[in-house]
Amino acid sequence: MSDQGNSTLVAEPAVVTTPEKQKDKKRKRQPRYHVILWDDDDHSYEYVILMMRQLFGHTFSKGFKLAKTVDSAGRCVCLTTTKEHAELKRDQIHAFGADFLIDRCEGSMSASIEPETSD
Repeated sequence: MSDQGNSTLVAEPAVVTTPEKQKDKKRKRQPRYHVILWDDDDHSYEYVILMMRQLFGHTFSKGFKLAKTVDSAGRCVCLTTTKEHAELKRDQIHAFGADFLIDRCEGSMSASIEPETSD
């Protein structure tokens, strides 16, 4: 017996993706946190610039800008990232050590993290 001309086609069901399903498939983004550096009178601009370069990989000019901001505004945002990474960077600031350029300096600068707010 020959099957020529007797082939059967089976249609696959169409898959319809609704906008709701597309939203569900998108990755959920982790909440973002700011790493905040707080001002004090026991650390020099050079210290802040060096710390920003070593811990965050910022350029000299970005480090200088952050040093100027923390000096004038009392605080600055060094980085915005995931909570775990922000906690690590905060801890690294706390462990950075004293400013060797200022004799009265006894330790690291203060830092904290706070959730990024949607404006």
